[in-house]
Amino acid sequence: MDWNSFLAYPVEELPFVFLVLLLAFTVHEFAHAYVADKFGDPTPRAMGRVTLNPRVHLDWLGMIFFLIVGIGWARPVLVNRARFKRPRAMGITVSFVGPFSNLVLGFVSLIVMYAVHNSGVLQGMSSGMALALSTFLKYMVIQNIFLFILNLIPFPPLDGYRILEDLLPVRWAIRLQQVQQWLFYIVLLMFFIPPLRAVTLGPIFALQYDILGAFMRVLTPIFGPLQAL
Repeated sequence: MDWNSFLAYPVEELPFVFLVLLLAFTVHEFAHAYVADKFGDPTPRAMGRVTLNPRVHLDWLGMIFFLIVGIGWARPVLVNRARFKRPRAMGITVSFVGPFSNLVLGFVSLIVMYAVHNSGVLQGMSSGMALALSTFLKYMVIQNIFLFILNLIPFPPLDGYRILEDLLPVRWAIRLQQVQQWLFYIVLLMFFIPPLRAVTLGPIFALQYDILGAFMRVLTPIFGPLQAL
């Protein structure tokens, strides 16, 4: 049986994808929890979420979905915005910092990739180890940029929806909440029906290559062209 036809990633690369998602989800949810805690909401700390322990943040079903279909989730951090001094402004910050942490992680990973590839470190490794490190760094860059874009889509239960709620006038936000369940079903259809996904989300997800290109235009003058493995 050709398992590659059923999975979003090549079978031999699944361990790297799993490790990358473990790190990306952990940093993302920790960022939400840490900033909410600093803004005065004790809920994340009381629930043990202000930690970099992956077991606290991982949702196994969400991880399995990500490995199979390329879309998944972690355990969301519960936040009580009423505990913030400025609920809407601080709520936007708490929502945004999760995706932003993935963007930063992707950028830092790309810097490491440049340094590793252009320093000759890979040439000193066995071919297997060099390929493993290169594959891990590749997914660290691509998946974190992807998660940044994914989580900013303004549909529930994504962070972009929470940001939109806090940006809208109160009366509009209330109306949006009244149709929230229908928006959730719509986003499920967009994610899991391939033709619909290609038309609606495809152009959005294509932005990851624009972001990657922008990062490379910044780093190439510093490190030189990225050398292939």
